[in-house]
Amino acid sequence: MKIADQVAARSQQQCELCASTDQLSLYEVPPSDYATSEYTINICNNCRTQIDKKAPLDQEHWRCLTTSMWSEVPGVQVVAWRMLNRLRTETWAMESLDMLYLPDELLDIAKATGDHENDGAVDLHRDVNGALLNDGDTVILTKSLDVKGSTLNAKLGTVVKNIRLVPDNTEQIEGKIEGQTIVILTKYLRKQA
Repeated sequence: MKIADQVAARSQQQCELCASTDQLSLYEVPPSDYATSEYTINICNNCRTQIDKKAPLDQEHWRCLTTSMWSEVPGVQVVAWRMLNRLRTETWAMESLDMLYLPDELLDIAKATGDHENDGAVDLHRDVNGALLNDGDTVILTKSLDVKGSTLNAKLGTVVKNIRLVPDNTEQIEGKIEGQTIVILTKYLRKQA
């Protein structure tokens, strides 16, 4: 039986963390050395974006961990432990973490990514006004910019369509101006409504 079939049967077509039935997909719990049905879980898009730090942590959403942390599935236990650690400033999360027991082998797997050492803060791409930016958004320059290594001058008010977020730097996006792809600092643009 394929891993996907095993996970689907086990999860009963629900997110194994929050029990949602919307936009489910398989999630291989890192590190990928353990790509088995025990370390592959069914999760919803809401859980995935927060686990992957592509959205801020919604503390109320993660209260579901007080139930799902008792799962017999090792992958669910590992993700629950990691997320509770991210939320450790919350009293309910710390109390749950104190109750959650993981055998040494499972605890080593949970600590392998180092994710537990981070807090719940998520760095996201934001414009000059603090609006969240996403791939494909349209933005407007709030300052005239000279493009290094080019004679191009991007004027104040220039519209840049279909931007791409720079993955490793939340202060930069890529966009095309006059057919040329350039890197623009997020502090010099605002999202078009």
